[in-house]
Amino acid sequence: MRSGRPDLGELRAVAQPPDVIGRVSGEHWAGKLYMRHVSIRFTRALAPTRATPDGLTWGMLVAGLAAAAVLTVPHWWAALVTVLLVQLQLLLDCSDGELARWRRRTGPSGIYIDRLGHYVTDAGLAIAVGVRAGGGLGSINGWTSVGLAAGVLVLLVKAETDLVHVARAGAGLPQVTDDAGTAAPRQSLVRRLRRMVLRVPFYRALLALELSLLALLAAVIDAAAATDQATKLLAVSLPVIGVIVVAGHLLGVLSSGRLR
Repeated sequence: MRSGRPDLGELRAVAQPPDVIGRVSGEHWAGKLYMRHVSIRFTRALAPTRATPDGLTWGMLVAGLAAAAVLTVPHWWAALVTVLLVQLQLLLDCSDGELARWRRRTGPSGIYIDRLGHYVTDAGLAIAVGVRAGGGLGSINGWTSVGLAAGVLVLLVKAETDLVHVARAGAGLPQVTDDAGTAAPRQSLVRRLRRMVLRVPFYRALLALELSLLALLAAVIDAAAATDQATKLLAVSLPVIGVIVVAGHLLGVLSSGRLR
């Protein structure tokens, strides 16, 4: 285990190598845009402390659950707090891996907790939008069912991704590479559809950061108009997007090189 506060350049070389920052699907755009610049300094401050990578990952999971719980409160300030909690989650999500690489403590437990954190956060936020549209936890109704449907679809999308690794391991194949060539569908029609979707990335509405921002936008519109129609529109849109993404993602996986 390395001790002491490292030089920022040395830490960045170890904790943020190109094969991590350059991942096609594993690195969020917000990480590349701003959070990696913040997280590396946060990681540097944590390096000489007793903080552990797995502890940060558990913190990421708790922050995500807290964000979903707060979002169920039908007030605009709750949506703002949700956005801040999701930003905290993103910071911890970046720093846990950076600290693990610096400490040379990368292992399956951290990856497992990390995946679990994203599962419960993304699904929890989708469910929370439905609860919020129905008036909050004190008035569970049909809108909650809409949120639950969206949450199940979010989980299905994530399962489709992770089951690729399960299927390859069960077949004795090596781990799939994270590159555009492997992920690209073999059929020309599917490739064209995939390019169209990438130009208009509506599927990102199912991810925590983007969904928290959409929920805040809807909350601001509702507060200005003294209504809840924007939140209800968002709640209805999520299952529709979820059905499209589940079907499209399944088609994309089966027609790509990820299972070969």
